[in-house]
Amino acid sequence: MPADTLTDTLPDTTPDTLSDAGLAVAAEKLRILAARDAAEADTSRALTPGVVAALRESGFARHFVSSRWGGAQGSFAELTRAVMTVGEGCAATAWCASLSAYSARFAAHLPEEGHRALWGATPDTVIATALMPAGRATPTEGGWRLGGRWSYVSGVGFADWALVCAAVAGAEGPPRMRFFALPAGDYTVVESWDSVGMRATGSHTVVVEDAFVPAHLSFDRTDMLTGRNAGSHLSSHNVPFQAVGGLTFIAPVAGAAAGALEACAATVTGRRRNPSNEIKLVRASGRIDAARHLVEQNAEVIDERAFTPALMARNERNATFAAEIVNEAVTLLIRAAGTGGLDEGRPLQRFWRDITSATSHVALQYDTAARKNYSAVLLGPEEE
Repeated sequence: MPADTLTDTLPDTTPDTLSDAGLAVAAEKLRILAARDAAEADTSRALTPGVVAALRESGFARHFVSSRWGGAQGSFAELTRAVMTVGEGCAATAWCASLSAYSARFAAHLPEEGHRALWGATPDTVIATALMPAGRATPTEGGWRLGGRWSYVSGVGFADWALVCAAVAGAEGPPRMRFFALPAGDYTVVESWDSVGMRATGSHTVVVEDAFVPAHLSFDRTDMLTGRNAGSHLSSHNVPFQAVGGLTFIAPVAGAAAGALEACAATVTGRRRNPSNEIKLVRASGRIDAARHLVEQNAEVIDERAFTPALMARNERNATFAAEIVNEAVTLLIRAAGTGGLDEGRPLQRFWRDITSATSHVALQYDTAARKNYSAVLLGPEEE
């Protein structure tokens, strides 16, 4: 669907009015706990049980869930601020918090019966999502047969459900893609995540061996991309992916950059506090504040439902540029901290590794996320 027709085809929705006012308070508590356990989580390559429990209780998973199921029906701005708060303590925890919220928003494209399956017992169901297509689905009576492997599924080790994307076998023309929701017992987790950074996200591989998925636990990927949702009228469930995709991943990074600034400042004492290092900190702080403003601007666009091609392309540009300047900022901080600041026992080196790893995500790259659409805003469409 051409980008300039998206606004015309979206359903007539009004902003959601319900919200979990306690999310900001819960995020601050989670930040403190996650910061305390961050070194252990980094070493063990998994969030600690205490952090996982606090993450469940904090309200991130229910943030975009309908009030009908006990959810918060929260705003994008509120979630973004909360994720950045958690990121100041631990980037991996913030990443999992962000994805637990956005995964529920993705799953809201399921039919009504699918909503009941996921949230009928509790709105705090944790869902882990594999956005990139893999595997194969075959239609069968009452649903689908599904098999395949999906890599980089963050938080899947403690998730209640997995949401994966697969091609439909036998379809004519370009492959049709659908999402499929599976309860934890219907898939296997292979521990494959071995990155130098974001170790504690547990972004492992999901393996499905010829599982049956009922029809009410599947939806067409096009619905998510275009922002049309036949199963829900809530505004947060009817958002084009172009507008929101990068926000999912840049908010934890922007928060982590603020944490890195604080961690570096703690090392710039004594002889290390000199004009050169003070300038580095000041330059880094400007980049971090600029990144945060760009991230918050993206959330504002979505909450105001300003889904014009120019603003959606700007959201993509904002996310990629924020990733770029955050990387610049953390490089300045590393130079200011010196060798002592990179000691294994200091949090700065972990923030550095986490930010470097997180900003390698495909959603935060110019060529895959921003170049084409925003250059068209600046230069007009390409000549054929």
